[in-house]
Amino acid sequence: MRLLAEIDRHEGVNRQGKAVTREAVRAIALCGPKLLLVYSRREGAYKFPGGGVNAQESHSQALARELKEECGAELIQVHRAFGRVVEYAVPKEPDFDVFCMTSYYYLCAVGAQLGPQSLKGYELDLGMEPHWITVQQALAVNERTLAAGQAPSWTRRETMVLKLVEEALRAGLGEH
Repeated sequence: MRLLAEIDRHEGVNRQGKAVTREAVRAIALCGPKLLLVYSRREGAYKFPGGGVNAQESHSQALARELKEECGAELIQVHRAFGRVVEYAVPKEPDFDVFCMTSYYYLCAVGAQLGPQSLKGYELDLGMEPHWITVQQALAVNERTLAAGQAPSWTRRETMVLKLVEEALRAGLGEH
């Protein structure tokens, strides 16, 4: 899968050191001109639906689970890979030099109807709610949040990917 970006969340991260790693999947689900995103009422920013891949779980299985949990959406089909973003951060674990998270983005089709969410505690605290929104609208919100200097760590990554999705849409991404 093509590398979209490498991001250092903190200055001076030792990318070459002993790493604790995590894989995540993120859905790029389009319906006409709108994209299914998750909005955090607490943080005031949008993110792609998705999250960590559990042990013994495929990327498709993780996408289906995360879409159902965060959006109440049914995954119909994974069309193709869009790309991956690798983030480096100072780890919470004392025996490691770097936390490395790789987010894999996939173009997906989901059912039009959104059912009830099944959020975890921290997701409830974030006030996560699914929205069908244009890429331009989501970008405007995220860029304001970033400019205010109080954005959560994922906002930089998601804003960068939103810009790449916007470029791809202009080039005909939405046509399957």
